[in-house]
Amino acid sequence: MKIAILISGRGSNMAALAECEERFDICLVAADRAAAGLDSAAQKGYKTALIDRKNYLTKTEHEEALATEIAAHDPDWIILAGYMSVLSETFINRFNGRVVNIHPSLLPDYKGLNTHARVLADKQTHHGVSVHLVTAALDDGPLLAQIKLAIDQNDTETSLAQRVLELEHQLYPAVIAALSEGAVLIDGKNVRWSATERLRTITGGVVCFPQL
Repeated sequence: MKIAILISGRGSNMAALAECEERFDICLVAADRAAAGLDSAAQKGYKTALIDRKNYLTKTEHEEALATEIAAHDPDWIILAGYMSVLSETFINRFNGRVVNIHPSLLPDYKGLNTHARVLADKQTHHGVSVHLVTAALDDGPLLAQIKLAIDQNDTETSLAQRVLELEHQLYPAVIAALSEGAVLIDGKNVRWSATERLRTITGGVVCFPQL
């Protein structure tokens, strides 16, 4: 299975996916702005592309350029790894909805930015990570997997962010590897796992979807 990874920053989830590359082929790493993750990807030997949003007058023009670059590499899936631009329905449909995102919250709660600060401000007892199919709505789409952790009374925004990031680096490669192995079955908005072994090795949190 070939994947194209889209980033906007340092690409830590891209690096985590690269460590699991025996299960899939990273055919492209692309960014919508100058990003340290592109340098890291190039050093790992991956094909990279900078499709800088500021060089295009409109979102449509930028997405057309990005889609053309991605299509040239013919990926099976597009993986968003800290990609900060919201993709349009036209872009998503061009790739038959085969776009996946990871988000640091227990969706549908806490969509958008600053999730760690928001859950602490609301005195929530749990936080987590969601991997989902992408739609044109922000942080929306059917769940592929979700994992939660208990918030410690001494957690700060920094400590909570680090714990969540450690879960992201375990969950994302596990889900994408499971996709490549055919263990995640998708029928429209319905998602079913035929095998969950990859999720059982994750530490530091509790998988709440799929049911193990």
